[in-house]
Amino acid sequence: MPKLSQLFYSNTITHNQAILSEEESRHCVKVLRLKKGDEVNFTDGQGKLYQACIEDANPKKCVLGIQKTLEEVPLPTHHIHIAIAPTKNIDRIEWFVEKAVEFGVQEISFIQCDRSERKQIKLPRIERIALSAMKQSLKFYLPQIHEMISFREFLTRIKNDEQLFVAHLNEGERLFLKDEATKNQPYCILIGPEGDFTPQEVTQAFDVGFKAVSLGQSRLRTETAGIAACHILNIINEV
Repeated sequence: MPKLSQLFYSNTITHNQAILSEEESRHCVKVLRLKKGDEVNFTDGQGKLYQACIEDANPKKCVLGIQKTLEEVPLPTHHIHIAIAPTKNIDRIEWFVEKAVEFGVQEISFIQCDRSERKQIKLPRIERIALSAMKQSLKFYLPQIHEMISFREFLTRIKNDEQLFVAHLNEGERLFLKDEATKNQPYCILIGPEGDFTPQEVTQAFDVGFKAVSLGQSRLRTETAGIAACHILNIINEV
């Protein structure tokens, strides 16, 4: 990969041109003071890194002329989907999103559980945090991030090809995630609220194929558990 000092993002690409969003344009033109003719690098969030030249340094709609594709990163052989109950303190769940993107999560769902204290999130802000983390960590895939839905509705949307895990603290046997997950698979892992899943929710998860797992000996906060799960699954696929 070429050495990058700055990475932009655009999902508006036609022929040999790309248009930066208003926020990205403002950062490019107003903050960094880049001008027409300056070279920049950007990603489409789908695995491609481009070299481009600024054709119109408009702070609301900066136009880039694509010169060449520098790199095409293939999709990982595994897919990590974290379904997590947002914490009462929104700063903690935003921290989770930032760090999970840095670790390489591919999908995040927000679930409202019986013991959830937070009933809503501001998805546009979460998406901006994810985008910033993607650029900062020089990753070229922007994860899917879904609006919050109820835990029970989420269980109706699971994919049949995923390895399904639920991390909970209720009584019962739980094997370590590191031992239960196998390489090169799509995974979905449920992370409960600060008061944990109710026994009824755990049973409902079992009924649709989820397996109880432990993330280790320590008792983790919600956002830490989400990061731990993401890191464990990544390590499994790097061995």
